[in-house]
Amino acid sequence: MNLKLSEQDGEASAVLKCRHHEMLRRMLRIRLFDEKAKCVREANIPGALHNSIGQEGEIVGACMALNDHDFMTGNHRSHGHPIGKGVALPPLMAELFGKATGVCRGKGGSMHLAAFGAGSLGESGIVGGSIPAATGAALSARLRGTDQVVLCFFGDGAANCGPFHESMNLASVWKLPVIFLCENNGYAMCSPQRQTTSVTDIALRANAYGIPGVIVDGQDALAVYEAVREAAAKARAGEGPTLIEAKTYRYCDHQEAVEFPPYRSAEEIAQWQERDPIDLLVARLRARGELSSEEYEAIRSGVAAEVAAAVAFALESPMPTPSALFEDIYV
Repeated sequence: MNLKLSEQDGEASAVLKCRHHEMLRRMLRIRLFDEKAKCVREANIPGALHNSIGQEGEIVGACMALNDHDFMTGNHRSHGHPIGKGVALPPLMAELFGKATGVCRGKGGSMHLAAFGAGSLGESGIVGGSIPAATGAALSARLRGTDQVVLCFFGDGAANCGPFHESMNLASVWKLPVIFLCENNGYAMCSPQRQTTSVTDIALRANAYGIPGVIVDGQDALAVYEAVREAAAKARAGEGPTLIEAKTYRYCDHQEAVEFPPYRSAEEIAQWQERDPIDLLVARLRARGELSSEEYEAIRSGVAAEVAAAVAFALESPMPTPSALFEDIYV
């Protein structure tokens, strides 16, 4: 019996290590993907570009708490969300480049990515625009009788918009299987939260709708994973939605290649960088004996090769043909 228990413990440890390595891999994919996108933006990426550098922990921790068949919606800062859900990098990079091989055939671009095969229902440049869509997807899951849940990412600025409150109310009344995850990076463009929001913690707004409100350290991928896993279990059990507020931070400005007036100090940025989500996860895994230096270097170099291949794929891919203008439309 003891030998059997020992074997089971060993198997559980191996599964846990595998999951944590995949967390790290996906976080590095987001970081290196966005860093490369910044580098090639001027020559290859039309339109706006918003990166998630600094927010990788809450993205991946949340997405990995889902099942493969669960749904996810994002926002304008959304390269990281489909990567966190497991979407391959080449068609994502091609989409940023506006190429025909992109996940949306070059029609979505940086702010309107979607990958239905992975449950990524899409993002929106409209602040708060994906929140009603996520609520509708949760209603669909309920009506179809599946056990799917929907993870809805949005920023602290969107928590001040009408669709947020309307969706929270309906989700609560109908006990829909949706997780509202506020990526609170402290700023709506360059406006600090304290100047635009009536409460210190967005999670407090859950009280008005009679649902759980949870605050979690968004730089801690493992903590976010546990919070979302618990919320997903409640949603699958018919207990309705949860509002989770992940306290996080973006290192770069709101948008690339746009000059903003000074709105935060170098000291503030440096303080957050001291709690970099990737560094924190690496330190945790090393302390647990789950990650050696050799394993980390192998994961990072593998991801770097994936990103390089994604850029090469995007560069070599064709632009959409003019006839594509008349495809994927209603009339």
